[in-house]
Amino acid sequence: MPTVAEQLRHAREEQKLSIYQVAEITKIKTDHIRALESGDFDSFSAPVYIRGFVRTYARALKLDDARMVGDLETELGRSEKFREPPPLTNEPRGALDFVMLQLSKLSWRILVSVLAAALVVIVLVGSVRSLRNRKESDPLKKLGPGLYQPSSSESGETLPLPTNAPRRP
Repeated sequence: MPTVAEQLRHAREEQKLSIYQVAEITKIKTDHIRALESGDFDSFSAPVYIRGFVRTYARALKLDDARMVGDLETELGRSEKFREPPPLTNEPRGALDFVMLQLSKLSWRILVSVLAAALVVIVLVGSVRSLRNRKESDPLKKLGPGLYQPSSSESGETLPLPTNAPRRP
């Protein structure tokens, strides 16, 4: 039975497609296509990428993608690196992991709506308090005595002219 890599390469060659043409059609990098056709799965970081690329590549070549992925699962089960899926744990390792895990559980639409409503309420309360304080305070209340204090001999009804000011004709 031919491997997945052999099946993909043989189907591509039958359709007279180059690796660059397949890369253009599937939007998969040429390095990844070469790795898939050579069966070099160790160049991929996770099996999810291999499965996705094989499925996309098989569909582009009009092959049975479900059968190809099934054959791929058999081949990956034989490899040491991809035999078992990586462990999925919900246990955070540190404070940052815990915070990020909790944030990932939030519904962002609801959170943004609540934060926007809270911001509007805060602005309204601040505005109302500002207006109340403005109306209640007298701006002249803290004003001290004027600069001119008339002497006891002057009535204070008119201001005296300064002595060093030039006179106008």
